[in-house]
Amino acid sequence: MGHPLTILSSILAAPLTSLNPMIAAGWVSGIVEAFSRKPRVKDFESLPTDILSIRGFWRNKVTRILLVVVFTNLGSAAGTFLAIPMMMKYL
Repeated sequence: MGHPLTILSSILAAPLTSLNPMIAAGWVSGIVEAFSRKPRVKDFESLPTDILSIRGFWRNKVTRILLVVVFTNLGSAAGTFLAIPMMMKYL
């Protein structure tokens, strides 16, 4: 789970970023997540060992920001591809 502000920003950004290919919804949510849950030096130092396990991947703040970006982009893309056939009905 991302921070509640991250979730809100991704909900608000997804329709707008679908129209503009230069900005991804995941980037917006990643920036908000990085500012709301700032990674510490300890997180960067433990990065080589944390990426070796799934539990460490979810607990490290650096990799969590990357996960938020990836999953937000996947959700936005899925929403866009599901909405295209519905919009084509009306054209």
